[in-house]
Amino acid sequence: MDCQNCNGEGKRFVLIVPVTIVATAHAVSKVKIEAVPRSNRRVERFCGARDVSAVDLRTEAAGRPMPFPVLLAPTALHRLAHPDGELATARAAASLGVTMCLSTVSSVSMEEVAATGAPRWFQLYVHRDRDLTADLVRRAHASGFAALVLTVDVPFLGRRERDERNRFRLPESVTMANLRDPRRPAPEGATDLSPYFAANVDPSVTWDDVAWLRSLTPMPTVLKGVLSPDDARLAVEAGVGAVVVSNHGGRQLDGALAALDALPDVVDAVAGRAEVLMDGGVRRGTDVLKAVALGARAVMIGRPALWGLAVAGERGVRWVLERLRDELGLAMALAGAPSVAALDRSMVAPAPAPAPA
Repeated sequence: MDCQNCNGEGKRFVLIVPVTIVATAHAVSKVKIEAVPRSNRRVERFCGARDVSAVDLRTEAAGRPMPFPVLLAPTALHRLAHPDGELATARAAASLGVTMCLSTVSSVSMEEVAATGAPRWFQLYVHRDRDLTADLVRRAHASGFAALVLTVDVPFLGRRERDERNRFRLPESVTMANLRDPRRPAPEGATDLSPYFAANVDPSVTWDDVAWLRSLTPMPTVLKGVLSPDDARLAVEAGVGAVVVSNHGGRQLDGALAALDALPDVVDAVAGRAEVLMDGGVRRGTDVLKAVALGARAVMIGRPALWGLAVAGERGVRWVLERLRDELGLAMALAGAPSVAALDRSMVAPAPAPAPA
């Protein structure tokens, strides 16, 4: 899949598998090279005598089966990419049985997305207006969303200088559909992202709020935006069912740890008491393999799905998902892993430091 790793997340792990595994991975990030030919000098894991005639990609997360360990990450306002917006994304997900995590700030309402039949989670930003927050949670549960994904790495929106230079504004045809409620006025700034976040998203969220949200719904709670092992431990103690290791696509805090770099320590801190997922920098099936081998139950993808949506709508999103699925299957076979359960840390190793320029 010819997707550039454009979010500045420099992954420092390489596969300990044959040369053919990384031969297709030439994506270069702004920080580090993901997998260059000289890294293959560390090859130690071959398929050998393992039977990989049938590779099983199935897994589960939040108690639900998944055909392969990839979910669609919560990304905002899909109608900026295609007129059908989240409906096209959800239909593509539904056609493959892939779980879609719908953003609070989607351009199609959660009820409309639910009508597509796609497996679905709902991503939540806690608002200063707690009645609005509680209403979003209850609507999601009533619409059949299977998990509540609380984003905790956006107390404030990171500065987006590119948006400032481009004077980005939402077109009138694209709205935050979940916030259009005839029973209440639209939140202040709901026609644009930065004013909306500044005026409405609550920067004072604490672990007490996690407990409050859990009291509102039987949906399992997933905490998204964890990079610290200490935060992962606190999340488990707060009763969440899963954490998502993520730096918000590298768009919040410059210099933040890449998700794949943070993943092993978070997995160790959780110690099997909750599921761990990873979000960020996934562009190839080999990226999925690395994350799962390091302990992630599954990965989330954001930008690649949006690129597919922009190019070809529902068909484009489905192509991206199918390509990742097929690349993962081939990579697992070449690595000698007949199932997701067979992936472990022995398959990856820290990449050698790049030579000084």
